[in-house]
Amino acid sequence: MFLTKPRSTTRDPNSFPAAQLFLLALVRVAEPIALTSIFPYAWKLVEQYHVTSEPNAPFFAGLLISAFSLAEACSGMYWGSLSDRIGRKPVLLLGCAGTIVSLLAVGFAPSFWVALGGRVVGGLLNGNIGVIQTMVGELVTKPEHEPQAYAVMPFVWSIGTIIGPAIGGCFANPAETYPSLFSPNGVFAKFPYLLPNLICAILLVFAILLGFFLLEETHPDKQPWSTPADLDASVAQTPLLPAQGANAHAAANLTAESYGTFDEVNMHRDATWRVRSNGEWVEDNPMQAKVFSRPVVMFVMALGIFTYHSMTYDHLMPIFLQDKRADDISSYAISSNAFAGGLGLSIRDVGIIMSVNGIIELFIQAAIFPLMAAWFGIWKLLLVVTIGHPISYFIVPYLPLLPIKWLYPSIYVAMTIRNFFSIVAYPLLLIMIKESAPSPSVLGKINGLAAATGAACRTMASPIGGLLYGFSIDIGFTPLAWWVSTLIAMVGALQVPFLSREAHQCHARVHAAAGCCLTKNLSKRLKRRHNSKPKDVVHIRVEDTEADSTGYHGSESSSYSDTDFSAYYDSSSTSPHDSDRESQYDAEAGHMTTSTIFDRTVREV
Repeated sequence: MFLTKPRSTTRDPNSFPAAQLFLLALVRVAEPIALTSIFPYAWKLVEQYHVTSEPNAPFFAGLLISAFSLAEACSGMYWGSLSDRIGRKPVLLLGCAGTIVSLLAVGFAPSFWVALGGRVVGGLLNGNIGVIQTMVGELVTKPEHEPQAYAVMPFVWSIGTIIGPAIGGCFANPAETYPSLFSPNGVFAKFPYLLPNLICAILLVFAILLGFFLLEETHPDKQPWSTPADLDASVAQTPLLPAQGANAHAAANLTAESYGTFDEVNMHRDATWRVRSNGEWVEDNPMQAKVFSRPVVMFVMALGIFTYHSMTYDHLMPIFLQDKRADDISSYAISSNAFAGGLGLSIRDVGIIMSVNGIIELFIQAAIFPLMAAWFGIWKLLLVVTIGHPISYFIVPYLPLLPIKWLYPSIYVAMTIRNFFSIVAYPLLLIMIKESAPSPSVLGKINGLAAATGAACRTMASPIGGLLYGFSIDIGFTPLAWWVSTLIAMVGALQVPFLSREAHQCHARVHAAAGCCLTKNLSKRLKRRHNSKPKDVVHIRVEDTEADSTGYHGSESSSYSDTDFSAYYDSSSTSPHDSDRESQYDAEAGHMTTSTIFDRTVREV
């Protein structure tokens, strides 16, 4: 295809692909900018079209926001399979072009339904969310480079969530905001939300040009040395629809070293080797393995609940910030009720607040998360943020009660509390889902379940949250919508006793990618405390195929101490076949449960 211009020389597999990842990041950053720019003005856009009454406007704004996510989830697998046939780069550039179509449709929309259709079309034409994850994996050929490479896209997404709301808030309705620069009778007065969409579209055009001329095709069978036979026997991985949380959470593919965080995550898994009494290796039958085990289902449910209430916050907060203050609502009989409205801010103020909120999210992601994860550990930290998360919703309705001079500091304090719980919880849930997988071979299916659950919750959250906020306007009690989200978060907290049963084997550790001195010093202290990184535990089970002279069927088991086992075990020979899988016994526990020492190294001893 003409969009696929493969590289003319072979890339050095030992070098880190910094230049190509930088170009991919430039293409990627334009998307979160475009997708988040609508949040500051979505509610006002609906009111401008007079499609419904004021109380119903938050619901229609929720439809406008969720339409893109739903359409993207429905078409994601198609674009992934298409990229296998025509290459990653064409699909990536076509996705950017589809987003441009969506932006212009919203900007020039004469009615709400045209704007909604534009959002749907943009989601259907955009398959980049899965393709970009696959391109990162294909660019990186050395496993030690994967944590750095997969950290690039979450960082880029965070940058986009800072710039996008600022563009949407500062450039919406420019004829009213900047009357000296824009004519009250010009095109931007007729289409008040065209300018932010036009700016985002220009950024995407720039990204397409960079990608077309400089970005290389990463599909292994679309290279100059590839032949038609290579495509028939391709080993390329079809892009999957990754899991995703709310707006601040970057997409993550559980089949790769991707957890939506900037930091390296070391996963440690107990392994079970099945052998026969004669030393033959027993291959696992993937058809018999139970993919969606109880731990997997429980943690995916937790991710779904988390995604739902996090997305309601992202949708409700801009509306609450712009909603009229209680003392301005003179038409209501209960206008003196302090809980009858929002904060009465302008779209521009909301855009700036959301942009600062993005900076807070970035700081928590880069500095606070690795520090807290190193200090508490994965499961204990997840316990803290899950139990504390309802607080972030409960406190928001009290902001109008504070003095005006404390308004902005209190807004940022409330957002910081919420960001701590939300930003920290997301990668922890992904880590626990991956840790609970019965086998690495089934991570693709588990990723599909997590992605589908997240997409469904993201789609439902904004309209339902908007509907509740509209009902709150009707009854003059704004806390209703927020406190329903509080209850949903409490349901997530009530899962803790059930999740704790499944979390006892979590051995993952987070290492800061570029942490501060405090993070690095803490990591050194923890390393000295544990003396070494956690060891993988290998359980060896012998399965007899025939009964012995006593008629016994089954497996023989014995236990070896640290000293005993170290005399026989050689980590360079770790399976009956001397396989390339590297495993070690549990040195900290000082023993290993096994049935028969069978590998070649032991027999030679």
